[in-house]
Amino acid sequence: MPIRQLLAVSVLLGAIGSVAADDWPQFRGPNAIGMAEGRKLPDKIGPDQNVIWRVELPAGHSSPVVVGNRIYVTAFADKKLLTIALERETGRKVWEDAAPYKALEKIHSIGSFAQPSPAADEHVVVTFFGSSGLYCHDRAGKLLWSKPFGPFPNDFGAGSSPLIAGDRVILNQDHDNGSFLLMLDKMTGEQIWKIDRSEFPRGYATPVIWTVNGKKQIVVAGTLRAVGYDFDTGKEIWTLRGRARIANMTPVIGPDNILYLASWAPGADENDRIVTEPWDEMLAKHDKNKNGMLEFDEMPAGELKNRFTQIDRDKDGHISKQEYENMARIFVEAQNSIVAVKPGGTGDITATNVLWTQKKYLPYIPSPLYYTGHLYMIKNGGLLACLDPKDGKLLKQERVFGSANYYASPVAGDGKIYLFSEKGDASVVQAGAEWEQLSRTKFGEAIYATPAIVNGRIYVRTDGHLYCFGLKSLAGD
Repeated sequence: MPIRQLLAVSVLLGAIGSVAADDWPQFRGPNAIGMAEGRKLPDKIGPDQNVIWRVELPAGHSSPVVVGNRIYVTAFADKKLLTIALERETGRKVWEDAAPYKALEKIHSIGSFAQPSPAADEHVVVTFFGSSGLYCHDRAGKLLWSKPFGPFPNDFGAGSSPLIAGDRVILNQDHDNGSFLLMLDKMTGEQIWKIDRSEFPRGYATPVIWTVNGKKQIVVAGTLRAVGYDFDTGKEIWTLRGRARIANMTPVIGPDNILYLASWAPGADENDRIVTEPWDEMLAKHDKNKNGMLEFDEMPAGELKNRFTQIDRDKDGHISKQEYENMARIFVEAQNSIVAVKPGGTGDITATNVLWTQKKYLPYIPSPLYYTGHLYMIKNGGLLACLDPKDGKLLKQERVFGSANYYASPVAGDGKIYLFSEKGDASVVQAGAEWEQLSRTKFGEAIYATPAIVNGRIYVRTDGHLYCFGLKSLAGD
């Protein structure tokens, strides 16, 4: 394993506590690192290439996690919210359990009722359903505790995934109102602290743990600003402003303990800004019923009407002056960029701790990948960018196979990067400043989940199956 990747694994495993190096315990693996080293991996994967096993799986967008001899996923089938445990070596289902709910949440037209990924360790698996709440099972499938939440006021559904850090469970949920950051005891579900994040509207980025001067911080990327919270108390340590309108991408920590924060949303590029009219002018033109507010049928066609449900944060069917001007402020302040942040700051660190800023090549959903000394980002249309993490300068950007939208984040190992489009287009890329595509294939099924890489195996979830890929010559190693 390259020394920089050994350092990265060491830093990130230390941040989250006792996790085996060959486990993939949460969304994107240990502390969202997105890579696993130590075993050979195939440079070709597909429905008939290097398949170890394939099993049918109910639909869901949550990413598989792998701990010990278990794989965990969530799914939605027959109107049931399911937590499913599978045998790692064969894909055989070991157990499943359904989470109760009173009503299903609203979701995006391409969304799922099973979007957040599980988190697991050698003792438990924690799953989250926006329509129902948080659930903790032991390895045998026994429910240990649950916390009811939802449905949330967000017509795109819940997306941020829970974390397990030592004996703690962490959950961040940013919605159009009622946003919060929560810490619970892993074995009992007892609340340790809860932080009000009501200033933050909908967002989907999963937090990461950043160890600075021996102390853990919980980094949460949100609308307009990212925040570092003290792990033990939940107290805000620092904030970094100038972020995008919606946070989708999970932060990334490099082997030098530099934090990389990427965010992009429509209407905040330098040459493509969403501009709003003053409230009084909007009201004079469009308030047909003269009630001092704006309803959906009064809004003119365009950017604001398309985002009516986001602007109407209290969900009463009306846009008030306060709601309108709050969104207008967000449109003005939003900045699309990726920034490199040095550790050690307190308070507002926007002007003091940012090492560099890059405003181009940004994805909407997939999180960046730090690998082999470079930063990689895949955006819609299949454009893969490689940046120099020292200064953010572009080293190479070209299109890979599959010009569709991308929701799965890139993952890597054995010098290779694995990329999957919504349409099921798969690309394997040789990592490096002048990266090269090694192979391409079509799965014939949609792919939204981020794969897991464990012990020389790649676990890929499609719309209807879970695949295990690997080099068969190494089976049983």
